[in-house]
Amino acid sequence: MIEIGSFIKLQRTKQEMTQGDLAKGIVSLSYLSKIENLKTEASPEIIQMLCTRLGIQIDNSLDATIQEKCKKWYSMLFEVNDKKDIIATYNEIQNLMDTNLTESLLLFEIHKIRYYLILGDYDEALIKINELNQISGTFDNLHLFYWYKFKGNYCTVKDGEFNQSMRLYKLAEDKLNQIEIPEEEIADLHYVISVTHSKLRNTLEAIDYSERALDVYMKQYNFIRCAQCHNVLGISFRRIKMYDKAIKNFNLALHLGKLNNNKQLIQLTNQNLGHLYSSKGNPKEAIKHYNEVIQDEEVYIIERLAAVSSLIRELYLLDRFEDAREYVNHGLDLLKQLRDNEDYKIFYYVIHIYDRLLSEDYRNFEQLLVKNFIPYLNKHKDYANLIIYAELLAGHYENINRYKESSKYYKEVNFAYQQITNI
Repeated sequence: MIEIGSFIKLQRTKQEMTQGDLAKGIVSLSYLSKIENLKTEASPEIIQMLCTRLGIQIDNSLDATIQEKCKKWYSMLFEVNDKKDIIATYNEIQNLMDTNLTESLLLFEIHKIRYYLILGDYDEALIKINELNQISGTFDNLHLFYWYKFKGNYCTVKDGEFNQSMRLYKLAEDKLNQIEIPEEEIADLHYVISVTHSKLRNTLEAIDYSERALDVYMKQYNFIRCAQCHNVLGISFRRIKMYDKAIKNFNLALHLGKLNNNKQLIQLTNQNLGHLYSSKGNPKEAIKHYNEVIQDEEVYIIERLAAVSSLIRELYLLDRFEDAREYVNHGLDLLKQLRDNEDYKIFYYVIHIYDRLLSEDYRNFEQLLVKNFIPYLNKHKDYANLIIYAELLAGHYENINRYKESSKYYKEVNFAYQQITNI
């Protein structure tokens, strides 16, 4: 049950009402502060007056209805659903929450973090985190499970702070033996932990957690989630050069994506297959899979940009400069359709680097790498791409006999290799 003081504080904050506005004629400011911070228990009469001023009914008759609607909405946030349906259900529940005291309130407020992340409204997600942080000391173990998990989601999607995400996910995992939650919720946590381990290049851990999640999703015939797990496994096996296992998992992901006619999932898998065949030294197969993504206009632009960037590099390494130029121009056209956004900054850099290389604009090629792209990769600890592009710059300097600069960036390559080895 939500503590009444926390409820009052939360509702007052949401309504942008000061303590003075709420307390006036009912209680002193200091007494209201004690109520809100759970340092005293107010009489039912005072609670009734405070709730009346907030426009809240103390009536538990609707609690079961609200709880059921919340349960439905929570499940919508974990699967692929139409955002319009998610928003409509949210508004329906919010209207009930605004006028009724219910045990479901805190869990609903915590789930708003995930809701805002799904909508891409990162500022609202952060506002909600800061708002809830003031009363997080009253959370029970179930509240804390979701609190840690969704803050981990925020750190991942907003800042790419995977170490911080992992710390929060582990705190959520520590709560599992203290609460009762559906199996699919545990599987979802194991899946996001596997993805985070993959981002941190903890390959064996990524395999372990992905297989745990996959066991649950297979029993539930949740093919979309199964395919996502197979993608993580494919990436992990590619990294340890177990190519047959990687191909098997990617093909399973591709098959499941086609069963569900999920274009985003199909083309994500094609992108991963392209990367795998590139790693194996099979550019023909890599190019085939990258083209599958690029030619599918139903896929998000960011996915097509990723494929274009990979394909340009593949063609450049094969000395197919005219073809590379064609795809650079295609990539530049795609970039024009998007606003400046951190999510596709890396593709902006890659496409513009090859644009300058192919135009033999070496001065601006060097500047973009030295002043922008390599610092960006270092900042985001993207050591895999740092190896590729520091080596490209080092080789360029070596070709024009600038050996001091060449040596500097070969050292950068070695540093990146060391980081990947140590991760």
